[in-house]
Amino acid sequence: MIRDWKSMQITKEFIELGIANGTLNKAQCKILGLDFPLNENWEELITDKELTLKETNLFLFLRGKLAIKAQEQIIKNYDLVADFHKQKKEVSKKDKPTEAEDKKKILEIYCDGACEGNPGKAGSGLAIYYLNDKPTLLYGQYTQRGTNNTAELNALYKALLIASEYPKSIIRTDSMYSLDCISNWAYGWKKNGWTRKGKEIKNLEIIKISHALYDSIKDKVTIQHIKAHAGFEGNELADRMAGLAIREKNDEYLEYHYDSIDEVLKMKEDIV
Repeated sequence: MIRDWKSMQITKEFIELGIANGTLNKAQCKILGLDFPLNENWEELITDKELTLKETNLFLFLRGKLAIKAQEQIIKNYDLVADFHKQKKEVSKKDKPTEAEDKKKILEIYCDGACEGNPGKAGSGLAIYYLNDKPTLLYGQYTQRGTNNTAELNALYKALLIASEYPKSIIRTDSMYSLDCISNWAYGWKKNGWTRKGKEIKNLEIIKISHALYDSIKDKVTIQHIKAHAGFEGNELADRMAGLAIREKNDEYLEYHYDSIDEVLKMKEDIV
């Protein structure tokens, strides 16, 4: 596993991002070194404790009321992705990389969300490019009743989690809404106590978590808006994965194995 991650000190604000329904699940407690179920004074026990970036990401990604098997699968999937990308990051240090080689080392992630009905069944997908190799395809985050916007936000959050492990990344999304929520509007909302004049901030929970992560890595990640179905291979692949997540109904992100990109592109396109 990668071990060069920087540590992060636990704060009250960070813990609040990971709490769901007023509590933490078993896997989150293990990350924090706490007993499960939680004791009354558990927050005092973790004051000033430090977590690695891996532990920080997993703590947030495990958020929610999840079955034990689901918690274990999320951790396995995270390790799978981390190990996979570690192999792709291992390049020779003997020769000074050229400008072209440096460009190859930029991680590119296309993320997309889909919803049948809007609101309705929703899922998210990602296409990840690194070192000009065959793209890695992920699909998951299925929800029985979501919206196109929540699916897009979930996909962007997953992309940010992966990007946090790399020195330089570009995330491309066809959702101007999710991009603005995380990298633009959130700054004003946060300044005003997460309020918006006269209107409700929809999807605030995922926006707050995603914005916190983005703000911590914004110096090494760029989020770009692209037009949907405009000839971007990665966008089309992420689109197919979002549709697959709806059909397979899987909560955790899984890697989709394939022989050729054409094979994936021939899969059914999403309605939304």
